[in-house]
Amino acid sequence: MTPPAPLPALTLSHDQAEAHDAIAEMLRGAGIDLDAGSTRPPREGNTKVMAVTGKAGSGKTLLLAEVVRAAKEAGVGIVSGDYEPKKTKEKRTLAILAPTNKAASVLRLRGVPATTIHRIIYSPVYDPEYEKIAEWLAGEGDRPEIEGLSENALDRAFAFYQTNNSVPGALAAAGLRGSDFITGWKRRDDPLDLGLVDEASMLDDKQFEDLKEIFPTLLLFGDPAQLAPVNQSGKMVFDGLPAPSVRHLSRIHRQDADNPILDLAHALADPALEFHQFERMVEEKAAQDDRVIWGQRVEVDLMARSPVLVWRNATRIRLIQAFRSVHGAPEDALLEGEPLICDGIELPLKHRKRRLDLEARGLIKGAQVIYLGPGSKPGFSRLHVMGAENPQVSAASIVKIEKPDEEEPFIPYAARMGATFLHGAAVTIHKAQGSQWENVQVFAPDLYAAARTGRNEAGQPLWKRLAYVAITRAEERLYWIVRNRLAKPSGPLRIDDLKAAPVAPLSLMAEEEE
Repeated sequence: MTPPAPLPALTLSHDQAEAHDAIAEMLRGAGIDLDAGSTRPPREGNTKVMAVTGKAGSGKTLLLAEVVRAAKEAGVGIVSGDYEPKKTKEKRTLAILAPTNKAASVLRLRGVPATTIHRIIYSPVYDPEYEKIAEWLAGEGDRPEIEGLSENALDRAFAFYQTNNSVPGALAAAGLRGSDFITGWKRRDDPLDLGLVDEASMLDDKQFEDLKEIFPTLLLFGDPAQLAPVNQSGKMVFDGLPAPSVRHLSRIHRQDADNPILDLAHALADPALEFHQFERMVEEKAAQDDRVIWGQRVEVDLMARSPVLVWRNATRIRLIQAFRSVHGAPEDALLEGEPLICDGIELPLKHRKRRLDLEARGLIKGAQVIYLGPGSKPGFSRLHVMGAENPQVSAASIVKIEKPDEEEPFIPYAARMGATFLHGAAVTIHKAQGSQWENVQVFAPDLYAAARTGRNEAGQPLWKRLAYVAITRAEERLYWIVRNRLAKPSGPLRIDDLKAAPVAPLSLMAEEEE
């Protein structure tokens, strides 16, 4: 496995420097001195919250990474999703969080050890024998002697950890499965220390309150131009913070200044801009730069890994049906390689432990997964959770395929309880928040429909907020689709690239009895 590329050395702009100084002052008061590179034990007190806001390209992620780097140099330990060292009164800790698997994976690819909020709300229960290996790898214990595990296996684990800094990966290199090391999950009882939350615009009030219970010091990074969580009256959690606790980054940095995708996103801030004028801008950018494509049809090959982004549910369902039809998918089964979106967990309260296990493995509402085939028991599916730290899982599944003009979805697979899924070839722009894909297709006729409604959200036309969120989901290439047409696939759906992926060597395929 190739280690993630580190973020480039950061030269702070004026607004970043001001935000960094404010963060350093808050952390100094909490006992973490970034400038002196030192820490002192935490003290009891009220929860301190600060937010750094800014649009795409303003340097929020670079600033977050700089805070993490400085905190590590000061001796703060990182609490990641794969291993959490034993807590001591003197040791200061830091967790980097994101609302979705995909958002966390974007940070990890940039060298920032992020995990999901769900994963940090739960504490793993480790096997005590194998935890000795994790403590040794993390430099907190002596080389252990484990019955049934050879010296060569420990050497392999050590070599892997030195290169990849992953406890689960190191244990897998020694021949251990995830279920050997993590035997279960429990709701976190004790608070942690310092929490950094990326994509904080996605947080709802309940998640915010949960985080404040866990972290006495909380630092939020969010984009105020995105869509607010549903049922939040158009407001984001950092909107309620006092002015001195919010630092706004307004400058767009050099590395993003020649990005045509961000140019289009920021053009939406012009209050005089109308939809037809914006479309002309997209068309002009497409003629100048191949990172923007004026599309006359939806490219079906892209839909298997990155969904088409739409506003209306009816459009989403029609595109999903077209995707399945053009691939020759039967009505009573899924094809290997079909994309799904987790729609939640349907389990009674008595199965709380199983819910925690599924959520901790990445099956949280909104998670994007690829169907790999049926499990070994009826109702189970083998799945690849996109962006999860250990993506291969097998879970009791309830898969719902919606059809146009039909109230009830068709259900090709239905366990009595488990994770529920909708098809993922197309998703609403609201659900796409927090995710990014290399290639993104935006279904422009839907945004035109939103423009024609004349609706506003938080003082801005709804179509502009939708367009901003949709456009900024694209990492490399933006497809602006202007016609209701679908291309033919270049070949059948595939899963061989996922099976070969080295990012998740752990086997998390244990299928529990229902």
